[in-house]
Amino acid sequence: MLLRSRPLYIALTVALVAGASPMQSQELNGTAGAAKTEPTLESRKPFAAFSASAERLRESIVEKARGSVGTKYKLGASKPGVGFDCSGLVRYVMGALDMVLPRTAQSQSKVGTEVPKDVAALQPGDVLTFGRGKRISHVGIYVGDGKMIHASTSKRRVIETSLDRRSSLIRQWQGVRRYVDGSTKAFSDSILAFADSIK
Repeated sequence: MLLRSRPLYIALTVALVAGASPMQSQELNGTAGAAKTEPTLESRKPFAAFSASAERLRESIVEKARGSVGTKYKLGASKPGVGFDCSGLVRYVMGALDMVLPRTAQSQSKVGTEVPKDVAALQPGDVLTFGRGKRISHVGIYVGDGKMIHASTSKRRVIETSLDRRSSLIRQWQGVRRYVDGSTKAFSDSILAFADSIK
């Protein structure tokens, strides 16, 4: 499932424009013939802007999630003025940044890229999935420093909690899904596919 993200599409456009070499710029301006020197090869990273954009997007996810801490828990809710359940919170935070996710925890656990279940490998903005067996019943947003934000049924509100706690929830940690990753080919391919889809 493709995540729709207008900021990432804009980043694609900026990266492609910024990636033009001086020689390409001369050609665009009609001055290529005026230069007598040989064009120089330069090391360019056309997707470097994606990585920077992804980093900013991850920071925005964390900021939005932290802004929801303290909101009351309400089953089936996905609006700050009403409340959140776990998947409602994730969907609201990502939706505020133009990423459209499915509504349920089970469905959210099937989109994005699977990441190893290792705290050292996590990046802010990753979505952690919890459950028993193959059933995913809870999700939370990793915010860095071994912590996540989630709509807690036991605390009846959105909280920030440590992953090293010996709680029954942490013992049910099943996996990790990454929706934002500017360093992988999959991310670049998703952006290009999205750009093609809106032509």
